[in-house]
Amino acid sequence: MKEESAFLDLLKSHGGIIHKVAGLYCDHEADREDLRQEITYQLWKSFGSFRGESAPGTWMYRVALNTALTRFRRRSPTLIFRERLPEPGIPSEEEAEPSVRLMAAIRQLPRADRALMALYLEGMHHREIGGILGLSENNVGVKLHRIKNKLKNLLNN
Repeated sequence: MKEESAFLDLLKSHGGIIHKVAGLYCDHEADREDLRQEITYQLWKSFGSFRGESAPGTWMYRVALNTALTRFRRRSPTLIFRERLPEPGIPSEEEAEPSVRLMAAIRQLPRADRALMALYLEGMHHREIGGILGLSENNVGVKLHRIKNKLKNLLNN
């Protein structure tokens, strides 16, 4: 009972992480809900082994991102007509506010870049991001610079 209460407290204080990751990796609400449930399940499953060596939010990001990435690696494209579907685009400035445009652009990045950008937008330092993603602090800086340039190009086109 004590473990369950601690887990629920953690979800209450850091639950936004789950929503952010699901929003970055899924375009449709039903898919986001499925991913949120899977992330929550994986968090619960691994909660007993969380030793507190990192901040709870850092640990949650690691589990959430790994769950999202694993889910999409397992899933093979099954839509036969996928090439005929319209590509998700970035809404024009008149259609959406800047944060919506930015999220649409981030969704067009490769999955690993989305993860890095999500952590950056969360205000994490390069060292924290590197710890979560298994990268050096310097490598995080280089990758972020490249991602920002990609985003500028996407938003200006």
